Amino acid sequence: MPPFTLLMAVYGGNSLREVERSVQSSTIEQILPPSQIVIVRDGAVPDPVQRYLDTLQSTMSVWFAAEHPDEPVPQVTIVPLEENRGLAHALNVGLRHCKYDIVARADSDDVSLPNRFATLIPLFVRRSNAAHTSARGRRPIDVMGSAIREFSDDEDEPGQIRMLPAEGPELERYARMQSPVHHPSVVFRKSTVLAAGGYPEDSGRFEDYMLWERLMLAHAQFLNVPQTLVLYRTNEAAYERRGGGEMFRDELRLQWRFLRDGFTTPWQFLRNVVIRAIYRVIPTSLRKRAYRSMTSRHNTEIAASPKPPKPPERGRHSAAPSRHAADGAQSEPPAPPTR
Repeated sequence: MPPFTLLMAVYGGNSLREVERSVQSSTIEQILPPSQIVIVRDGAVPDPVQRYLDTLQSTMSVWFAAEHPDEPVPQVTIVPLEENRGLAHALNVGLRHCKYDIVARADSDDVSLPNRFATLIPLFVRRSNAAHTSARGRRPIDVMGSAIREFSDDEDEPGQIRMLPAEGPELERYARMQSPVHHPSVVFRKSTVLAAGGYPEDSGRFEDYMLWERLMLAHAQFLNVPQTLVLYRTNEAAYERRGGGEMFRDELRLQWRFLRDGFTTPWQFLRNVVIRAIYRVIPTSLRKRAYRSMTSRHNTEIAASPKPPKPPERGRHSAAPSRHAADGAQSEPPAPPTR
C-alpha cells in the first residue's frame, strides 16, 4: 500500500481524553496505520492537551516499538496556530503539511475502528487507478467515505448508524439535499482538494459540504462503502446546536451558494430551505425524533439498493482486532458532522 497521511485538528473545546482516544484509534490500533500524522492545533488548547501534543512523537515511538516493532513509526507533524480561525482554515493549513497525496481525515473526538484504513485504502487505490477503472467503464475515485455509528460516551453502547448511497446518480441526487459523504470517515486525494481551492473558509459550519459541492461541480468521483468504520461522538447538546437562527442563517447561505453555482435547481433550493427552516426552529426533542426517523428511513432505502462488492478488511499489518472489529464488517444499516 502507498503511504498516506492522517489529518486532524484540535482546538480549545477538546479534552485530553477525546484527543488521546482519537489518535490512538487512528494509529496504533489500525491494521494499516498511516505513515504521517498531521495535527493542527487551532489556537490555544488546555495544558494537558498541549503536553500530549508536545510528546506525541516519542509516545508514538513507544507504542510502535511495543505493538508493531517491524513497522516504521509514523512521522508526527504538529502545526501550531496562534489564533482559532475555524476548522476550514486549520485543515487548509494542515493540507500544506501533508507529505502524501492520499489523506485520511479524522475528527479529534471520534473513534476509528481497527480495519478502517485496511478497508478503505486498498479500495481507494484500486478505484483511483485510471487503467483499472476505465477498463470497467468507471472513472477514478477522488473521495471515499464509509458509514458511521453514533455514540455518546460509551463506545460499546450501540447508537444509530448513518448510511449513505454508494455512488453514481443516486449519490448525485442525494448530494443536492444532504452531504454526500461523512466528513470524519473520508479519504481523498490532496491534489484534487487543492485543485478545487481547498476547504471554503467563508462557509460557516458547512466547510465540508461546500467542498464536496466544489468537487462534484469539477466532476470528482465519490464512493461510500456500507461498512461502519468510524464511531461518531454525539450527545443531547448536538441536537440543540443543530437548531436556532444562526445555524439556519449558515444553511441559508449554503443553499444560496448551491443555487448560484448551479449545483441545485430553484425547486431544490426552495425544498431544501423550507425543510431546513422547519427542522431548525422546532423544539430540540422533536428535532431529535425527526432526525432519527429520517435517518432510519434513509438507511432502509439505501440497504435495499444494490451494493458495490465488499472491500477487503485486512491490510499488511497483523494487529489483533479490538472489541470493535466486528462493527467494520457489518452491512447494517444526515446533517453533516460539525465540530
